[in-house]
Amino acid sequence: MRVKDVMTRKVISVLPEATLSQTIDVMMRSNVSGLPVVSEAGSLVGIITEGDLLRRPEIGTEKPQASWLESLFRPGHAAEAYAHSHGRRVDEIMTTHVVTAREDERLEDAARRMEKHDIKRLPVVRDDKVIGIVSRADFVRALAGFVRPSYEDQPVRDQAIKAAIEAELKAEPWAPVETISVEVKDGVVELNGVLTDEKQRNAVRIIAENADGVTAVHDNLSWVEPITGFVAPPPERNGEGPVAQ
Repeated sequence: MRVKDVMTRKVISVLPEATLSQTIDVMMRSNVSGLPVVSEAGSLVGIITEGDLLRRPEIGTEKPQASWLESLFRPGHAAEAYAHSHGRRVDEIMTTHVVTAREDERLEDAARRMEKHDIKRLPVVRDDKVIGIVSRADFVRALAGFVRPSYEDQPVRDQAIKAAIEAELKAEPWAPVETISVEVKDGVVELNGVLTDEKQRNAVRIIAENADGVTAVHDNLSWVEPITGFVAPPPERNGEGPVAQ
């Protein structure tokens, strides 16, 4: 998928000269936690988010004053921090180094950038103009289209379910395909066999759960400790029930 497939195209923004009060009103009225800051010409000049408003003297969350040593050797840094927490205009508070996205780039790349910079949204720009914004909420909405069941889907045959699960297991180098078997009846999956690493259990079960047409998964996999030969029975024999879809 591309960024343009999920981004929000109706972008709410503010001007650099907007007041703090006006900006907060826009954020609350629009139910958003961040706003691109654009010039009169429409160019992106910054972004203001809830994080920029976290440290404010009005609510008693201002950062402690810089030490005399920092004030002496880094006066510019201390002054900048003061201006950011006390400013009353957007251009005094906003973050000017904005991480952005392109409309035609892969969604995977945008997600990786958001993780790297620990941010919740990326303005989408074309020729320095904001044409959209992609946020974590947009990723969730896109995901919903894949994980919600479709009531128009035709039932999947058991043999097709079995084949899909086995194919996915074979595609994963960590999967113990030689020591487990998959049986399916009326959409219910039975996982039988042994594991030599207990950490594989959840991943194997998830592969089964994610196959189209699966209604429940029975985990009958025993765990065998390869060094001592200790055998742990399947979870369902210890009182845990099957995982329903």
